[in-house]
Amino acid sequence: MTTDFSDMYDRESMNWTTTVVLVLLHVGAVAALFMFSWQALAVSAFLYWIAVGLGISMGYHRLHTHRSYKVPVGLEYFLAVCGTLTLEGGPIFWVATHRIHHQKADRPGDPHSPRDGGWWAHIGWILFGETKHNNTRLMSKYAPDLAKDRFYIWLNNYHWLPILVLGIVLFAFGGLPMLLWGTCLRVVVGLHATWLVNSATHMWGRRRFATRDDSRNNWWVALLTFGEGWHNNHHAHPTSARHGLTWYEFDHSWILINILKFFRIAKFVRVAKVTSALAEREAA
Repeated sequence: MTTDFSDMYDRESMNWTTTVVLVLLHVGAVAALFMFSWQALAVSAFLYWIAVGLGISMGYHRLHTHRSYKVPVGLEYFLAVCGTLTLEGGPIFWVATHRIHHQKADRPGDPHSPRDGGWWAHIGWILFGETKHNNTRLMSKYAPDLAKDRFYIWLNNYHWLPILVLGIVLFAFGGLPMLLWGTCLRVVVGLHATWLVNSATHMWGRRRFATRDDSRNNWWVALLTFGEGWHNNHHAHPTSARHGLTWYEFDHSWILINILKFFRIAKFVRVAKVTSALAEREAA
């Protein structure tokens, strides 16, 4: 499997469609602050957990990308749909991009390394580089397991449909304030939180393991992303369903996966075998 990303990323050309959508979302997020209600805040927080916690952390990342555990196919599909609610693209695109990140982490070919600049790692790669996220055939080269499933092919092609339906429902039941909070503000916060894993956790934090990349453990990113901020742990043990490896590294997604394991819903759960002495060792 090739890992050359040159046919997918053009660092010189701006993706105007993505840029316009992101600008409108940010405008809507600011507007939402002037239409506050406790109900809208509660709905937004719940959807944030559904989209980022279940969809990205448990779904796109730990399940679909790294296959850290297995669940019934219906639940696997549900988590993928939750992932689309972040507007981070379809499952094939997301998985392909992240697998390339691990193979080329902080080296030439990494789509979002801070070595190319913190701004590039955070959002620049989306505005200028990410031009073929909806090219399912192209992205399938990097996620052949998902490309064998017709549902994932459909969801990757129409990844915008679930959030469109959700937006209509929010507007129908709560009007413009609910739409702005449940879609614009919630999506903007979720996007930046996830992008912080690409940028902040490769620049700031502590390194427990001497990995070949610049990954770091960052507690505040972990809080925003349901455990994804323990990024050095993750790069050292990428197939582990548990990212927070010590008692003080709160990992919300691992707690939920462990609950699913207890009820025998999640099976074949992979967990890093780390001794206490090694877990407390900080890399130089």
